[in-house]
Amino acid sequence: MKIIMLGAPGAGKGTQAKMIASKYQVPHISTGDIFRANIKNGTELGKKAKEYMDQGLLVPDELTVDLVIDRLSQDDCSRGYILDGFPRTIPQAQALDGALAKRGEKMDYAINVDVPDENIVTRMSGRRACTGCGATYHIVHNPSKKGDICEVCGETLILREDDKPETVHKRLSVYHEQTQPLIDYYTEQGILKTVDGTQDMNDVFAAVTKILEA
Repeated sequence: MKIIMLGAPGAGKGTQAKMIASKYQVPHISTGDIFRANIKNGTELGKKAKEYMDQGLLVPDELTVDLVIDRLSQDDCSRGYILDGFPRTIPQAQALDGALAKRGEKMDYAINVDVPDENIVTRMSGRRACTGCGATYHIVHNPSKKGDICEVCGETLILREDDKPETVHKRLSVYHEQTQPLIDYYTEQGILKTVDGTQDMNDVFAAVTKILEA
């Protein structure tokens, strides 16, 4: 079971990836986690990635794919895995396919968690984060019982820069430009499956499970 999760920022693909990983006992792999682990462990690939990150540059596709393939070679991936946040672009997808083909492997599913932009803006601009402990709330779906104060530690809740409507719109435009073409790419390969991400997360998960167990 080799799965790629697709979806705009705030669509809930990370939540679904964690739920799939837990149910099917396969690793949930994000490039951020891979970068951090390699940098922490001082690997050669990690040192190379750190050079770019320290300069505020994006890690090149070739190096990112090397890091991902290195992670997929580990024992815990023998039964499958879920890629979250990678690939982000067509060149990354092609490089990943090429590297997997050399191992006689290919992806089984690309699952697109589909949520309209206006829903995402509403969803993300309603988030509130604690300045103290980092706990997160939502003014509609999960409000703090203490208003704009954190229930856990009593510090103030704020709307993060990342979640402000103007920032969300920017992130969405980057997503549509770079990542949306992957939907066509995986449709052509016959592995794209789309679920309605506007539903309750448990209903979304039920739809994903139905696809995986069909």
